Amino acid sequence: MSLSRAKPRYDWQVEFAVPFLLELPEHAIAPAPQGQFGLGASYFAANSNRTNVAELFIKQATVRFLNLGGVPGQSLKVGRMEFIDGTEVVPGNATLAAVKRDRIAHRLLGNFVFSHVGRSFDGAQWALNRKTLNVTGFAGRPTRGVFVVDGWSELDINVYYGALTGQVGAGAGAGEWRAFGIGYHDRRGGVLKTDNRVAAARVADTESIDIGTLGGHYLKTVPTEAGVVDLLAWGAVQIGSWGRLDQRAGAFALEAGWQPEGLDAVAPWFRGGYNYGSGDGDRNDGRHGTFFQILPTPRPYARFPFFNMMNTGDGFGEVILRPSRSVNIRSDVHVIRLASRDDLWYAGGGAFQSSTFGFVGRPSSGRTGLATLYDVSGDYRVNGYASVAVYYGHAAGGSVADAIYANGVDADLGYVELTLRF
Repeated sequence: MSLSRAKPRYDWQVEFAVPFLLELPEHAIAPAPQGQFGLGASYFAANSNRTNVAELFIKQATVRFLNLGGVPGQSLKVGRMEFIDGTEVVPGNATLAAVKRDRIAHRLLGNFVFSHVGRSFDGAQWALNRKTLNVTGFAGRPTRGVFVVDGWSELDINVYYGALTGQVGAGAGAGEWRAFGIGYHDRRGGVLKTDNRVAAARVADTESIDIGTLGGHYLKTVPTEAGVVDLLAWGAVQIGSWGRLDQRAGAFALEAGWQPEGLDAVAPWFRGGYNYGSGDGDRNDGRHGTFFQILPTPRPYARFPFFNMMNTGDGFGEVILRPSRSVNIRSDVHVIRLASRDDLWYAGGGAFQSSTFGFVGRPSSGRTGLATLYDVSGDYRVNGYASVAVYYGHAAGGSVADAIYANGVDADLGYVELTLRF
């Protein structure tokens, strides 16, 4: 439930959340390295092994001051809020807006919208908007949540974000660029870090994590006689300290799409690309080379979220069909390999409680073949108040999974979701 009001010089919002989970599976967690089987097990473990849980808490409570100091386009928002990197500006070009929403936003900082609880931040966001430029600064502390239904308190983690976003070109040939920096400081004491060191070394390392991430993206649409082509480039590098280790890591994404002319009945959109996050090649060298994905929403990039952008190479192709404004059908194929055979298979979306790290890792057994993921989804907007979503994904496990799961390496995820807005 959300209450809000807008005035010429300020606006405010208060949003309450009441997540409740019933009949969570009690026997869906195996000893390491297999661990949790599915999202039900994650909810069960995060909520003190309870099968039925519910909680009421404040999801967002903000005040935003507009045209601050008499400067048009300058604003300051303070309080508890959701924050998603890459959403500072919505491009006027519809193709760019869709690519940015689905393939740029949430990569490093997100609200984890796929879970029943989500993530918020206690902090402040400043922005200055101009016709073709946006400057945004954010500082906050993430709340508990994601799988934990009690989202009241915050974590002992500080996050700082700054970005400059510019629009170039216009119309069908529009483009956008962004340069950003993120500071992440995890001061949670007693939390065991997830990395490829031996257990004794990780237990002995009680130092904090202090990482700086610098990166950017570039988006471009190119009109051609055969249809609109879209191009995406995203990249980031990391320096700092991973406890007692030096952090040196990087990640990139290169993607392209094509919307062919003359097929208006289904309006197809073909996209493909490669996403890469570095892995660590030597657990004994005093350097941590695994790209740290910070606090993302994993699911836009891993719709069956058994992997993320840490120590992975993900080559994918997808087809989107849009037979009407209310119907969207999409099918993807992802070939996922570990970037380093000496690192772990990572999953998760970052810190969500004070007692666990937030990312999990399973051994690679010196292998790199993780899985091939085939999936299909359909979204139908019934009207302005109701929508239905259907998803099914099948993961054909590779050699990494084969060394862990002796009774079968394939996995399936499916769901039907009804959303009502009123």
